[in-house]
Amino acid sequence: MDDDSRTRRWERWQARAALPLGIASLLYLAGYAVHVLVPDLPPAAHDVLKVITGAAWAVFVVDYAVHWRLSGRGLGFVTRHWLDTLVMLLPLLWPLRIVRLYDVVRRRRGGARLTLHARVMLYAGLSTALLGFSGALAVYQVERAAPHATIRTFGDSVWWTCSTLSTVGYGDMAPVTALGRVIAVGMMACGLALLGVITGSFSSLLLRRFAGDADEEGPPGG
Repeated sequence: MDDDSRTRRWERWQARAALPLGIASLLYLAGYAVHVLVPDLPPAAHDVLKVITGAAWAVFVVDYAVHWRLSGRGLGFVTRHWLDTLVMLLPLLWPLRIVRLYDVVRRRRGGARLTLHARVMLYAGLSTALLGFSGALAVYQVERAAPHATIRTFGDSVWWTCSTLSTVGYGDMAPVTALGRVIAVGMMACGLALLGVITGSFSSLLLRRFAGDADEEGPPGG
């Protein structure tokens, strides 16, 4: 199979898989949220929720395997597409695929296309909200019953997540478990990256706007 044929098949698969992947992400996030926030459900209900989240993971694995097969790169695909590999392996990042679902729905409805800077800020904002919610759920799940924990309620977890993603870090709450601290490190890294994207895009937008105003005014004394 030549490179052009691989590229066409890759693009066709991405177009077809975007909606199922987005729906799987929504189901995973909803199932995981109910499992964590409503622990008093009957065991059978929690088993159903685990099946839902497991099925969502299976969808992500199938999508990754198809992309790997279409790439024709063998093990080189893993390193070349390391971000896709990371997203597939870390459940905390699965809800980020919902951002693609938003893009699919907008295109099918024929919505107006946003400018590049607006799209970057919108997608970064959506990613921050989704990552923050899933991160808050994960930290709450591992911290709420830990000895000497300071994050006891979901509200505490949301507060800690907001301060962590915004890089403020008040220090009034912090994970005490090993897994909670691993999640915290990932949240810090993602927060720095997403904050940099948003502020960089906003700054670039302002510079372009001010440069355009200066061009309209013309040179001094003109």
